[in-house]
Amino acid sequence: MKYLFKKTVNHRAVIALLLLAPLLTPAQSKHSFGYDSEHFLLDGKPFQMISAEIHYPRIPREAWRQRMKMAKAMGINTIGTYVFWNLHEPQKDKFDFSGNNDIAAFVKTAQEEGLWVILRPSPYVCAEWEFGGYPYWLQNEKGLVVRSKEPQYIKEYKKYIMAVGKQLSPYLVTRGGNILMVQIENEYGSYGSDKEYLELNRKMFIEAGLDCHLYTCDPAKDVAKGYLPGLLPSVNGIDDPERVKTLVRKYHDGKGPFYVAEWYPAWFDWWGTKHHTVPAKNYASRLDTVLAAGISINMYMFHGGTTRGFMNGANCYDTGFYEPQISSYDYDAPLDEAGNATPKFMLFREAIQRNLPAGQSLPEVPAAKPAIVLPTIAFTKPTGLFSVLPVPKKSVAPLTFETLQQAYGYVLYRTKQTGGQSGMLSIKELRDYGIVFINGKRVGVLDRRLKQDSLLIDLPPGLVTIDILVENMGRINFGPNLLKNKKGITEKVLFKGKEWKGWQQYSLPFDKTNLPVTVKRSPAANEPVLQKAVFELKETGDTYLDMRNWGKGCVWINGHHLGRYWSIGPQQTLYVPVEWLKKGKNEVVVLELLKPEQRELKSLDKPILDELNPSAQ
Repeated sequence: MKYLFKKTVNHRAVIALLLLAPLLTPAQSKHSFGYDSEHFLLDGKPFQMISAEIHYPRIPREAWRQRMKMAKAMGINTIGTYVFWNLHEPQKDKFDFSGNNDIAAFVKTAQEEGLWVILRPSPYVCAEWEFGGYPYWLQNEKGLVVRSKEPQYIKEYKKYIMAVGKQLSPYLVTRGGNILMVQIENEYGSYGSDKEYLELNRKMFIEAGLDCHLYTCDPAKDVAKGYLPGLLPSVNGIDDPERVKTLVRKYHDGKGPFYVAEWYPAWFDWWGTKHHTVPAKNYASRLDTVLAAGISINMYMFHGGTTRGFMNGANCYDTGFYEPQISSYDYDAPLDEAGNATPKFMLFREAIQRNLPAGQSLPEVPAAKPAIVLPTIAFTKPTGLFSVLPVPKKSVAPLTFETLQQAYGYVLYRTKQTGGQSGMLSIKELRDYGIVFINGKRVGVLDRRLKQDSLLIDLPPGLVTIDILVENMGRINFGPNLLKNKKGITEKVLFKGKEWKGWQQYSLPFDKTNLPVTVKRSPAANEPVLQKAVFELKETGDTYLDMRNWGKGCVWINGHHLGRYWSIGPQQTLYVPVEWLKKGKNEVVVLELLKPEQRELKSLDKPILDELNPSAQ
C-alpha cells in the first residue's frame, strides 16, 4: 500500500489530464496523436487510453451503438478491435465489407459516440476464431507458409491489407478520423522472431495507407522476439506497473509510453470444460492500480458477444490434444453476451471513476435490456438429412474440405463395400467429429477431442453403404500447428487394416445460401434431421434457446446462424438477439445430428453457460 500511495500521488496531476480529454466527443477537425517518453499525447496533452475490446462480427450490426454506449458508461474512451481476414475474403479475391462485415461503419459509429479506436488488422488475430482469422483457402496454395516471408503468403497478405487500408485509412486520426494506432501482426513473438518479416508487415501497412503510429503486442515473455525496433512495443497479460514499465523501456530506448494491449479480466471456454470465471473484486483492484500508475490498457474482452456460425477456433498447442471453443464468447466479461452490465462492470466502473479528475463523472449506466421467453415451438415435419444431399464429388480416396473448396460445416463421405464381415474401422486424421452409419443406421461416433478414431463394426452380407458425416469443429487458432488445419477425412479410412477406396463426397456447408429444409421423406431412425417451424411474437426481446434436451447441431433464426449447441456443455443455451426477432411471424431451423426424435424447442430469459454433461456424445 505504501508503494501504491506514492505512485498515486506522483501521478495525480497527470491523471487529471489523462482522463479528461478522451471523454469528450472528438471534433471533426484533425487531431494530433503521438507520445513522449512517458505518455501518449492527444493534441499535445497527456492521454490515457482505457480501451474496450469489442469485435464487430460477434455483435449484430444493429447493436454496435448500444454496446459502445455501455462502454462509455463504464468509463471507456477507446474501442479496440481485430479485423478478420476470413470474413472479408472468404474466397480468394472475393472481398466482403458489407453488413456485419462493414468495419468502416463500426469505426464511424465509434466516432459518432465519442470513442477513439485501436485497430488490429493483422492477418493473424488468434481471438478464439476459426484458423486465427486466416481464410481456409490459403491452405490450397501449394507451399504457402503463414506468418513468414514466403512469397505466396506475402502476395495474398498484401492484397488483403491493401483492401483493409482502402476501407479504413480515411478514418486515421491524421486524416480527421478516430483511429489512433494500428497494430502490426499479433503476438508474433509467441510464434517466431523474424524481424525481416515484421519489417515487411510495417512496409505493407504504410503502403496500404495505414501510416499512423504502429505498434506490436506480445505476452511479457515473448516481447523480445515480437517487437520491431522503431515501433512501440506493448505487453499482454501483466498489469504490475513497474514490471510493465521496465519491460517496455527495455525495448523502447528506455522510454514509454506504457500500454497493456491485452488486459484479461477473464477467459474463454471450450466444449467439455468448466465455464471460466475470475473474481471480479480482485481484478477491479488491479485495474485501479494500473490506471493510477498512468498506464494505458485494452481490456480483452470488455464484451465478447457470440461467435456466430462456424467461426469458433480451437486450442491445440501440440498434436496431443484438440479443444474446440464454444459459440458463446461471454468470456465472463464486464458486459455479458447480451450487452448488459454485470457486477464486474459495476466494480470496474467504480475503479475507473476513482481515477477521474475531481468533479468529473461518468454517464449513467443504461438499464438492462428486457429478456423474454418464447412460446414452446413444436416441430412436426422433420427432414432426413440424407434426403436432401447435393450432387456428390467422386474420388478414389476421401477428399478434404479444402480440396472440395468448402470452408466450414459438414461433409458426408459415402462408400460401398462388400459386407459379411466384422472388424475395426479406423479413420486416419479425422478432423474433427464423425458419425458412422451402415446402410443408413447409426453405429457410432468418433471424436477428435477424445482421440477416438476407431470403431468396431459389423457389415451385413451383400453390398453395404457406409456413410461418415464429418463436422469441422473449428480450425486451430493458436500455436505451431496453424499449417496443420485441413478438415474432413484428411488421410484415409481403413477396415481391418486395409484401405477403403471409392468415395462420394456430399458438401453440406449450411451457409446462408445452402439450407435445404423441404420435406422429401420421413427420416430413418437415428438419421440427422433438419426441422423448421414458424412462431409468432407480439413483443420482442433478447432470449436464450434452451438446448439441454437436444444433442448436437446448429440453429438459425430468421436466417441468422446462432452458432453451435452440444449437450456436453458447458454452454447449454443459444443467445438470440432482439435485433434478429420481429413482431409477427418468425422462422427457426434446427440441424440436429444425434437426437432426431426431439420435437420441442423451449427458451429461457437467461443463459446457461456452466452446465457440463460428460456422459453425452
